[in-house]
Amino acid sequence: MFLPNTSEVEVSTFLLIGIPGLEHMPVWISIPICLMYLMAILGNCIILCVIRMETSLHEPMYYFLSMLALSDLGLSFSSIPTMLRIFLFNTMGISADACFAQEFFIHGFTDMESSVLLIMSFDRFVAIRHPLRYSFILTGSRVLQIGLAFAIKSILLVLPLPFTLKRLRYCNKCLLLHSYCFYQDVMKLACSDNRVNFYYGLFVALCMMSDSEFIAISYVFILKTVLGIASRGELLKALNTYVSHISAVLIFYVPIITLATMHRFAKHKSPLAMILIADAFLLLPPVMNPIVYCVKTRQIRVKLLEKLDLKSK
Repeated sequence: MFLPNTSEVEVSTFLLIGIPGLEHMPVWISIPICLMYLMAILGNCIILCVIRMETSLHEPMYYFLSMLALSDLGLSFSSIPTMLRIFLFNTMGISADACFAQEFFIHGFTDMESSVLLIMSFDRFVAIRHPLRYSFILTGSRVLQIGLAFAIKSILLVLPLPFTLKRLRYCNKCLLLHSYCFYQDVMKLACSDNRVNFYYGLFVALCMMSDSEFIAISYVFILKTVLGIASRGELLKALNTYVSHISAVLIFYVPIITLATMHRFAKHKSPLAMILIADAFLLLPPVMNPIVYCVKTRQIRVKLLEKLDLKSK
């Protein structure tokens, strides 16, 4: 596992701990994780297929929803197979390079999902503030440009992370306290100066948290606009159209904010609780977002039921 050197001990393999205290029942843990993995893939693929096949859904709102589904698929593919390998086969080892690559993809798709949620809030603001100019402001080409710009931003933002980890020197510690490679977790194993990693990791976290602040600001303007032009009935009807997006925002940000708060302020934090919240942060959004949007978005629900009805005939 370790390659001795004259000046340092180079770690070639890290160990992922899984869920401490539940090592005696890994197969039982793998069953719900496997089901959630399948649900995430199936649900997001259904969203993508329905939007692609139905020309009536070729609108900015559904293009952004497709981006959210792609981000969820990327998050699932980059993290859940590692969890299943731990719980199904008790394979805890992961090479350092594979660990750094996984960390890049997890944080990259996390930032991408955060960016898409921000774009979707802007889309809803434009729709309620400028309904007559909506189709002229958010054209198909402009939606594509916005999506590409934020995807490039996410890649460039997290690209330095694996390289800053690779430059560190790792001594005799190799045990990671999560079911996947987490940047802060890997950084703490280093026995060399990791101040650059700490400050850049903090910068990345602040960038992602700024998305949530802009989302909150956009909803303040949305609420202000709706209150100014709508009656009580119209207000409730308008707010109902935002339930799915607000749910997606809460599903994504609540575990992140909870985890960050526990890291910073909890004096007697439970390692098990932190690991479960960190796992929920990766498992819940890809599973819940398709369910929320299929249930709360009438156009997608109707088109999906039409497809299922045609197949049954």
